[in-house]
Amino acid sequence: MSTCRVRGIGGVFLRASDYKGLNEWYRRYLGVPITEDGCAVFKWRDHSNPMREHATVWSAFPKDTDYFGNESQQCMINYIVEDLDEALSQLRAAGIEVDEATEESEFGRFGWLSDPEGNRIELWEPPK
Repeated sequence: MSTCRVRGIGGVFLRASDYKGLNEWYRRYLGVPITEDGCAVFKWRDHSNPMREHATVWSAFPKDTDYFGNESQQCMINYIVEDLDEALSQLRAAGIEVDEATEESEFGRFGWLSDPEGNRIELWEPPK
């Protein structure tokens, strides 16, 4: 059986009591290029296919967000996959509990699961 293969990190998301202040701290002291939308986008190229551009997003979220995990989970990582449906199917076949919900937008397709420690993970299939 083939297994789900992560192709890269699509995003790193932090929970913060003062997410705007945290954004400013990262911008000011580490030079993270925070946009007006409150995130930073780091572009990179696929080593095996240099013509294909990817991006890794960094963003702070409000402390009370329900977007990722319970309140004790302070961060969530978004992993890039080539085929979201296949990845979720393989995980389910392996006995992993996967959220039934998926999301599709102009940014691509998203699905979620939790690791054995209960940390919510986001899988992302970028748009073609």
